[in-house]
Amino acid sequence: MTIIPEKQNKQKQVLTLNELEKRKVVEHNALIQSVAKMQKTALKMFELAVSCIDTEEPPKNNTVYLLKSELFKFFEVSSSSKHSQFKEAVNYMQKQAFFNIKADKKLGIEYESIVPIPYVKWNDYNDEVTIRFDQAIMPYLIDLKAEFTQYKISELQKLNSKYSIILYRWLSMNYNQYEHYSNKGGRREEQVEEYRNPQISIRELREMTDTVEEYQKMSHFTTWVLEKPLEEINAHTSFNVAYDKVKKGRSVDSIVFHITKKRRADDNSYKLEDKTNQEAKAEKEANEDRLYAKAMKSKYTKLLLENFLLSPYEMTDPAIMAGLQKNVYPKYDELKTLRGLEGVKKHLSYVREKQEPYSKGNIAKYLKKAIEQYLPTVKRQDID
Repeated sequence: MTIIPEKQNKQKQVLTLNELEKRKVVEHNALIQSVAKMQKTALKMFELAVSCIDTEEPPKNNTVYLLKSELFKFFEVSSSSKHSQFKEAVNYMQKQAFFNIKADKKLGIEYESIVPIPYVKWNDYNDEVTIRFDQAIMPYLIDLKAEFTQYKISELQKLNSKYSIILYRWLSMNYNQYEHYSNKGGRREEQVEEYRNPQISIRELREMTDTVEEYQKMSHFTTWVLEKPLEEINAHTSFNVAYDKVKKGRSVDSIVFHITKKRRADDNSYKLEDKTNQEAKAEKEANEDRLYAKAMKSKYTKLLLENFLLSPYEMTDPAIMAGLQKNVYPKYDELKTLRGLEGVKKHLSYVREKQEPYSKGNIAKYLKKAIEQYLPTVKRQDID
């Protein structure tokens, strides 16, 4: 962090990106679900500016300060035209970029259209950029209470599509809630899993990505708003995301996303936890690691792969593999005792044949339910 003194002994903090990994974007969920009427560069510049806000000590006059050199570094711009590109992006943000925010109120739906950054100041004689947020956007950045989403600004750095950024923010909102309720409780297991496997209608997805009038052919929409953005998200962020199309009749009605977290350092290290919680969490993780290691060596894992009931990317998720080892594989042992390994193979072949797309979001739960329904039948047949 660089401190630049001003006249009258005042100080303003000009934030640099030296510790980009530690910088967080925190936004109200209503803003995450809003329609971002702006191109990629303006949206990324807004997100970068938001990461400068300390929600505990909101900036005076809604103003934050950055360095042009840091902006160019974030956008990985090195060409001779970088200053003109920056000016063009700022002009676009102020004249054409805005958020359409929809909120449910007691009397009905309320709509807001907000230009988030109406004022940007820079000059030719130093590196400083002044960015001032509009007063109307500030409640969505500092008055957060419970309904907010938090993620690292570094996750957005290499996303080069507007749709990648919009999808990543929305997926983060859902996965944050999955992590919260998994740790704190307060939701049924089915509700918690829905946050990790969120579903959105095509109409809502088109509205959120501002593609109501674009990509009218479903194949084009799938390519540019789903597949290519998810390729970027999977390559450059902490998420692995797959999806299924849900049809109503012959038309695609909605999309179900399946989010898993890549195996890396704890992304929730910013949360304050007491010693007891930390010890319990460490014990849980150690147990999960043991189950994960055992599952990776299990013959049943190989059978699931052979039957396309488990994908290689799901094998990187410790929670999924631990769930299989703890809740599913012991029941396969029971079936093996009753019907031999061939009996297990026949069961898995049948399950694969009858599998529905929604089951992919929680394969351990789906397989557990299938074997629990099948075992009593096998035992009754043996008695008869």
